Amino acid sequence: MLAIVIPYYKIDFFNETLGCLASQTNKQFHVYIGNDASPTDPSSLLDSYKDTIKFTYIKFNSNLGGQSLVRQWERCIAMAKNEEWLMVLGDDDTVSSNFVAEFYNNLKEINTHNIGVVRYATHVINEKNEVTSKLYKHPKLEIATDFLYRKLKGETRSTLSEYIFKKKLVGNIKFKELPLAWFSDLLAVMEFSEFNTIYTINNAISNFRDSGKNITSRTNDYAIKANATFNFYYYMLKNHYSKMPKKLDDLIFDRIEKTFFDNKKNIMYWFKLMYLYIIRCKIKRIVFLMPKIMTYKLTHKYK
Repeated sequence: MLAIVIPYYKIDFFNETLGCLASQTNKQFHVYIGNDASPTDPSSLLDSYKDTIKFTYIKFNSNLGGQSLVRQWERCIAMAKNEEWLMVLGDDDTVSSNFVAEFYNNLKEINTHNIGVVRYATHVINEKNEVTSKLYKHPKLEIATDFLYRKLKGETRSTLSEYIFKKKLVGNIKFKELPLAWFSDLLAVMEFSEFNTIYTINNAISNFRDSGKNITSRTNDYAIKANATFNFYYYMLKNHYSKMPKKLDDLIFDRIEKTFFDNKKNIMYWFKLMYLYIIRCKIKRIVFLMPKIMTYKLTHKYK
């Protein structure tokens, strides 16, 4: 069975999220809602869905999301029971009415290929539920590193709400902590797939809401997101380089260097970058990087 986990905090679009679950043509799922000490009580709204959605609701006494979104995800995931599969659905995102049905329609093939990560086609929607993007589809079977290469090249997108994960893998591997959970979901896709094949269902849709009220939409936390971005690249290059083809390895090195030059005042970036060059024997990259660093120092010496 499928567990749909919703870390709840904002009520703004929660009715739409619950409504899309109530409209599912296949009801073989259980919803787990963890209230992150929200100032807005959703109890009356939940009461209106008690006959159409099977759900478990807990209001936590402390707010974790403000400190660590990953820890909030984890305690909500811990609410799930004996389900084999789970997804983490944003409290403002929606899915098409055939979302669950298509999961079960494809489950035999998913198990045949020993899949750990299932992905859906996606749209971006706004606060008025209007579609604001093209429909992002993917190859039915795609190696995770090929997907990551496309993602980093800007050829596709990725959001936590469009994935279903094998629950055992989530429990064993776990989400990794990054500031604002920025890139934590993308890293989870790579690790929960064990860098193997991702299975895509293209005839059902996950709708990511870009409302201006979520972390993805915010523009006032650049430094925190830059730190998370650097640490994602660093983690991949330090821990998973043996699983990556050369073109992806080179691309991530290019990206981490760009992040370094965009945030040169963070001295720890320099030490981490040098550490990567040494353990990975990237002598050529050091040779090319040093003139750029010296140019920067001379330019800013008297400022």
